[in-house]
Amino acid sequence: MTCLRFALTLKGMEVHLTPEKESQLHQVARRTGKGTAELVQDAVDRFLEYDARFIEAVEQGRAAARCGELVEHEAVVERIERMLRL
Repeated sequence: MTCLRFALTLKGMEVHLTPEKESQLHQVARRTGKGTAELVQDAVDRFLEYDARFIEAVEQGRAAARCGELVEHEAVVERIERMLRL
């Protein structure tokens, strides 16, 4: 139940930034014409989307490993090098 109460109070959450990060945020806000709160909201949205995709990819990899679908280290290195050349 504590988690639910906490989730309902996130709207009033404060974010503490270093002076340097706050300055950068204000610069981006001026450059984009967006408010700082909107920029922070956008950044949180992107983080949550990225995190969900990352967790899904890890779970897919774990499921493949459980099925014995493994890729040798050398093949992984070769794929990465090929991707970086593109």
